[in-house]
Amino acid sequence: MNRLLINKLIMALSTFAALVGLGFLFWILITLGIKGVESINWHLFTTDLVNKGLRNVIVGQFMLAGIATLIGVPLGMLAGIYIREYGLNSKFSIFIRNLSDVMMSAPSIVIGVFIYGLFVAPFGGFNGWAGSVALAIMMIPIVVSTTDSMLSLVPRELREAGIALGASKAQVIFDIVLKAAKIGLITGILLAFARVVGETAPLLFTSANNDYFTLNMNEQFPSLTVSIYQLATFPDKVSQNLAWAGSVVLTVMVLMINLTTRFIFRKRKQK
Repeated sequence: MNRLLINKLIMALSTFAALVGLGFLFWILITLGIKGVESINWHLFTTDLVNKGLRNVIVGQFMLAGIATLIGVPLGMLAGIYIREYGLNSKFSIFIRNLSDVMMSAPSIVIGVFIYGLFVAPFGGFNGWAGSVALAIMMIPIVVSTTDSMLSLVPRELREAGIALGASKAQVIFDIVLKAAKIGLITGILLAFARVVGETAPLLFTSANNDYFTLNMNEQFPSLTVSIYQLATFPDKVSQNLAWAGSVVLTVMVLMINLTTRFIFRKRKQK
């Protein structure tokens, strides 16, 4: 009897906690929708921040995250492949796995300060490359963990079959193992991209911001997240409305990436 009572109590508390979390989520989304959607117009996507638009910062945000992906994904996948396929349970692979887990929970502002000391202060100014490197460092542990987990799900028999046919270990990994785990790997990469595309703290110390459209990564680089932070602190209503509009755009971007990830993962489970 006591066991059933405790079970019902835990169930009730769990349900209450879930409802509270959903309540705050819907509260944020509704507030964002009310204050942000009314500020959305075509002008935002055709003019730059200097003219009260968001074109340059949206392009800049995707460039920073895109270059970070080009840096972080190959490094993360290679590290994950080493851990699962070569290192096995060696001390070095265990060290890399533990380091990756620690880095995944590291505060983003700490990474920003670290990159500031390496790529900003020595070169005398903020630049887009530093911002992308900071985001890449945040992506790497996510990709490492995803690669390690997805490769562990590939049956050992596939590897043995490839070796039996005369393929080298590298051929087995790239032609068989990675192809078998490609859906899970793509899902992890999208999640990592969604994680960094909404980051603000590391960019404050690295790429800063730029009110004008530019593709030059050697100078201060525009970013949507930093623009939202700065505009929200301005006293005038126009800037604050622009910050709300930018928040809606950023939320939709991250939401679409996450929905795409869930769709891909669901397709994989159906197969």
